[in-house]
Amino acid sequence: MRTLLDKVWDLHSVRRLPTGQTQLFIGLHLIHEVTTPQAFAMLRERGLAPAFPNRIFGTMDHIIPTASLRRPAPDPVAEEMMATLEDNCRTHHIPLFGLGDDHQGIVHVIGPELGLTQPGMTIACGDSHTSTHGAFGALAFGIGTSQVRDVLASQCLAMDKPKLRRVRFEGQRGPGVTAKDLALAMIRQLGVNGGVGFAYEYAGEAVRAMTMDERMTLCNLSIEGGARMGYVNPDDTTFAFLQGRRQVPTGAAWDNAVAWWRSMASDANAAADDERVVEVNRIAPVVTWGTNPGQSVAVDEPIPDPQGLPGGEREAAVEALQFMGFEAGSLVTGRRVDVAFIGSCTNARLSDLRAAANVVRGQHLARHVRGLVVPGSREVQRAAEREGLHEVFAMAGFEWREPGCSLCLGMNDDKLSGAQTCASSSNRNFRGRQGSPTGRTLLMSPEMVAAAAIAGEVVDVRHVIPRGGAVQ
Repeated sequence: MRTLLDKVWDLHSVRRLPTGQTQLFIGLHLIHEVTTPQAFAMLRERGLAPAFPNRIFGTMDHIIPTASLRRPAPDPVAEEMMATLEDNCRTHHIPLFGLGDDHQGIVHVIGPELGLTQPGMTIACGDSHTSTHGAFGALAFGIGTSQVRDVLASQCLAMDKPKLRRVRFEGQRGPGVTAKDLALAMIRQLGVNGGVGFAYEYAGEAVRAMTMDERMTLCNLSIEGGARMGYVNPDDTTFAFLQGRRQVPTGAAWDNAVAWWRSMASDANAAADDERVVEVNRIAPVVTWGTNPGQSVAVDEPIPDPQGLPGGEREAAVEALQFMGFEAGSLVTGRRVDVAFIGSCTNARLSDLRAAANVVRGQHLARHVRGLVVPGSREVQRAAEREGLHEVFAMAGFEWREPGCSLCLGMNDDKLSGAQTCASSSNRNFRGRQGSPTGRTLLMSPEMVAAAAIAGEVVDVRHVIPRGGAVQ
């Protein structure tokens, strides 16, 4: 009996290295403008060129402006990085979805949209949240700049095979509880370092019931729990999402592909190195109170006293409370927010925008709140506009932006100012993550962000769900 991790790892193993590591072939390499300039430069210094340019796809997302598509970009560093990526892709005949391209967007949104991401693959990208692609039954992981160089040069990486932890999400979600809440609850339960040395296989009733968008959100946050990668076994939900996508086989080749993809799933009795259970019925909407994604509480739960935490977490919790301006025993509910951000590779897909629009429809931002809605891709943007979602957000006072990473990280023009507090649907709440060294980030679901934007403070979205509707 073998797991998906075993099957895919073995199929992509070239040889065992003298170090004991595996030389692992990478089936798909996704690149963007921030982590590639130095990697391509290192190749040029050695007189090398990409070994498999047909397995590499580029996009622009991290450092690009989202207020305008104008070139040159207002930031000269951003413009230089974009121009460098364009030049490198042109020189080596690598497909690039550049600024203004019909398929441009956040790398972890466009890969699945285009059908580049498929079950049974190994996928690497110079971005931590590459684990997103594991939702399709792929082994997907982020890599550093020197590893980007190695994959460009050889299409291989030297890696240690991780152990496998099966995380079972059992039970059914209540109203207002999303995949984001399940992921944050898991990270709190297992710890931000709990997954170190592991790949996470997500299973259980709640995972089987998830849409592909929800599975992507769950896998996206694997890295925040310390795991090298996270995946969901491919099933009929996976295949229904992929059918008809641009890079997916058709006709008889489609039938053959589905049969092979299905065979990659973990065998029924395949053992993992460790198993954990997350009880979904007990989970309420989650909000972070600290400076890492594991420092979170249910929206109606008091912030814990650091003295009651394990020794390794105590000092960090004390510092986080001081930085964030919270007190132990208080609630996150009622905390004033200055900025509301709906976007990022975690939660900027069409279903996320629909859910947030469902909360804000017919209402308006609180006077002191700045709201940004940033679609994850050009395709998401077009689909949302066909449904009139951009008008719903605009009438509520939100800024409707061009696709990109935006306020998820402080690499572009979208940044917090001073000690602003941001309700964010993104994935990291580290100090300075959103561009201001004193800015505070509260991670939550898109629906919770939308509710906070309207109220001007953190509220329980379950109390503001539109009549006759349910936030899923």
